Amino acid sequence: MKRTRIRQHEIGLWFRDGDFRKLLLPGTYLVGRFFWRDRVEVIDTMQTLFEHRQLEVLLQSGDVREHVTVVDLVDDQRALVWRNGRLAHFLGPGRHALWSQPFHIEVEVFDVTEPRLRHAKMEALLAHRDAAKFLQAVHTEHREHTVFFRGGRVIDVAESGPAVFWRLETAVTWRTVDLREQTLDVAGQEILTADRVTLRANLMLTYVVTDPLEALTAVSDFEQALYREAQLALRAAVGGRVLDKVLADKEALGVEIQSTVADRVAGMGIAVRGVGLRDVILPGEMRTILNRVIEAQKEAEANLIRRREETAAARSQANTARLLAENPVLARLKELEALQAILAGTKATFVFGRGDLVHQVAELAAGDETARGE
Repeated sequence: MKRTRIRQHEIGLWFRDGDFRKLLLPGTYLVGRFFWRDRVEVIDTMQTLFEHRQLEVLLQSGDVREHVTVVDLVDDQRALVWRNGRLAHFLGPGRHALWSQPFHIEVEVFDVTEPRLRHAKMEALLAHRDAAKFLQAVHTEHREHTVFFRGGRVIDVAESGPAVFWRLETAVTWRTVDLREQTLDVAGQEILTADRVTLRANLMLTYVVTDPLEALTAVSDFEQALYREAQLALRAAVGGRVLDKVLADKEALGVEIQSTVADRVAGMGIAVRGVGLRDVILPGEMRTILNRVIEAQKEAEANLIRRREETAAARSQANTARLLAENPVLARLKELEALQAILAGTKATFVFGRGDLVHQVAELAAGDETARGE
C-alpha cells in the first residue's frame, strides 16, 4: 500500500489502470495494493481554474461536479471569473471547471455579438495579464470622436475616453475625427481667366466636422472630397472673371467660393467656416506687362498731380499779386519781410529814407558792387 496525504487546499484524483475511480478529499489515504495499477493526482485548489486532459471524463463524476462550478461557453460568449472580488481569469468558448473552494467565486458571462464591453471595473479588466488576448482598447482624446467598424459595418461611435471591444476573428477598425476647426490648403493650380490670362491661385479653407458618422460614411475620404470641391469652385469663380476683377476684389471671390463649397459638402457632415484667396501668381511675361501698365498708370497720375499743383501755384501767385496791388500796406510788409530775409545773419545797420525800400536796397547793392570794382 502507498500512503498519500491530501492537504486542506488540495483534492486528490484516484486513477486505476488509467480510469478515474474516486475523488479524495483532504486526509491521509492508503492507496494501491498494486502500486503499478493505482495512481493519485493531487490538485491544488488554490488554482481556481481546474485544467485537466481528462476534464470531460472527470465532470461526468458526481463527486467532481459537487466541488466545481462548470462554465460552458458557446462561440459567441466570453466570461470573467472573480475570486473574492478580484478578477482572476478571462474565459473563452468551451467548457471550464472552477474549484468552489477555498475562494468565493463569481462568474460574469457576456454575449460578444454586442462587441463593445462596458463594465464598472474597466481599469481592473485592462490591467489583467490576459487583457490583451481578449480585449482591444482604443482611447479617444478630448474634442475627438471615433467611429468603429467591423466587417465594413459601423458598430459604435465613441467620444473622449477609452472604448473597449472583445477581440474576435473579425478585427475592429476605427477612424478618429477631430472636431476642432481645421485648415485645408488648396495648392496652386493653373487657371484661365475670362480674358484668356493664365494664372496660378492658392486657396486657404477652414472647416469643422459637424457629424463624424456622416463625414466618414457619406464619402470614402471627406478631406479629399472637400479638397476636390474647393478646386472646382476656385476654377469656376476665377474662370468667370477677367484678370482685373480677380486682382481687385479677392474678398468677393472668397465669399463666392465659400458659398459654392458649402452647398456641395452640405451632405458630408462638414461646415465651411471661411475661404480666402491667399496668393495669385502670374507668369513671368504677364508680370512684366502688368508692371508696365501699372508704371504707365502711375506716371500719368503723377503728371496729372504735377499739372494740378502747378495750376494751383500759379493761381496762388495771381491772387497774391492782386492783393499786393490792392493793398500798399501789405506790399510794404512784404518788402520788409524780403529785406529781413536778405539781411538775416548780418550785423550791418542801414538807415532808409522815404520811398521804395526795394529801390533803395537795389541802389545800395549797386553802390557796393561799384566800390569793390574800384
